[in-house]
Amino acid sequence: MSGSIADAISFFRLSCGRWRSQRSSHHLLHRRAEAGGSFIEVVELEAADPRLEAIAVLHGQDPAGLVGGCRVRWSGSMAWDKAGEAHEGESVFGLIPIDERGRSGLLLRDRGYAETAPVAGHFAMDDRDGLLLTTSYETMNSLERFSFAGPDVRLRTSTVEGLSNTASFCVETRIHGETAAATGSPASPETACLSALGW
Repeated sequence: MSGSIADAISFFRLSCGRWRSQRSSHHLLHRRAEAGGSFIEVVELEAADPRLEAIAVLHGQDPAGLVGGCRVRWSGSMAWDKAGEAHEGESVFGLIPIDERGRSGLLLRDRGYAETAPVAGHFAMDDRDGLLLTTSYETMNSLERFSFAGPDVRLRTSTVEGLSNTASFCVETRIHGETAAATGSPASPETACLSALGW
């Protein structure tokens, strides 16, 4: 993807839209790999959105520091799922930069991914305009890196250390045009892929 990404909120804006993700997760304890897929929908929220202001207050932060955020919905499946098991959810998160350039700061979520309680993580952009997200939960820590291989292709690597030790790699492709996914419900697990940690 040509050109630089100025700050984290710009990276998030480039991520808005509908995505299909193909995921390979490596379970280090079991020494096995698991494939999966998900549909992800990302919608931008303005800094003054009441949902973002509520999240800032929830985490003891000043809502005036918000620069924006997103609402994310996901639906997917993994190879080891049991019959009837589904991975669907929705989350809202806001960004509060802590540097003048807006390339690092706090990522406030109304719910986590490795654990579902509200959680605050950190974001930072590296010198290749990749976005790093680090989150510490009660029982585990996660590190994710997102980068664009082009305007319609996003790459994601993630590691989880703790009770569950996994390493994952995802290739996410943007969905263009009106599809069944735009009717209000995410794609079915048969046509989509899980993003257990990311947005």
